[in-house]
Amino acid sequence: MEAAQAQNRCALATYLPICYPSRLTGMDALHLLAQDADVVELGVPYAGGVLDGPDIQEASRTALAAGFTMADLFSQARELSASSPTALMAMSYWQPVHSFGLRPFAEEAAAAGISGVLIPDLPIEEAGPWREAAASAGLAAVPLVSPRTRPDRLARIVTAATGMVYASATDGVSGNAQPISPRLPGFIAQLRSLTSLPVAAGIGISTPAQARHAAASADLVVVGSAVIRRMQARPRAQVAAAAAVARDFAAALRTPSTPSHP
Repeated sequence: MEAAQAQNRCALATYLPICYPSRLTGMDALHLLAQDADVVELGVPYAGGVLDGPDIQEASRTALAAGFTMADLFSQARELSASSPTALMAMSYWQPVHSFGLRPFAEEAAAAGISGVLIPDLPIEEAGPWREAAASAGLAAVPLVSPRTRPDRLARIVTAATGMVYASATDGVSGNAQPISPRLPGFIAQLRSLTSLPVAAGIGISTPAQARHAAASADLVVVGSAVIRRMQARPRAQVAAAAAVARDFAAALRTPSTPSHP
């Protein structure tokens, strides 16, 4: 994100579940996503994701059927971090992290080159042990926040955040067809009054035009379902489809009218 700010643009993150649509094809897609994205968000496939729209749900089912294990997350992160300067973060629901073990997960993730982890269904009231494990391993503990969060609770969440804060850009699940929330600019301004950490915007950013809209306020725009949809639409050229999405969104964020957010 600092590199993007130096170029006077908003940074781009692309999301893909590990092992989607298979280990080898997914790894090839991640390598190409890393060529245009500033951050690659590695998804831990999980069947019960409450914020996952139909595209990510289907991709997670496919990845689980392909045999995903947590070892795949760490091995593919190691391969990416060894071959690309792109920053890596992981997104996982609480149950897979809890089942693996908080400290082992944090230590393995950090050793593999992952910089931060987002656990969207872990409430602040129960996040203490995870934050301690992440801090001990040198990982950022990134929270997901919404304009619907009460101001007092929002302040607690943001104060405990490390690395960055992830703001919901729409009111629905991932990949929804709603427009970017008109509350997003004001909400990000509210977050900036509470923290000096960078602010990411994601969930429901499906087109380059929406990405540019969110980039007017955010430091980082996260795109996930759009990547998966393009891959699903081109079953015989999924790696090329993923690369094309990253190029399209990166180009939208490199236009001169996109401000930076120091």
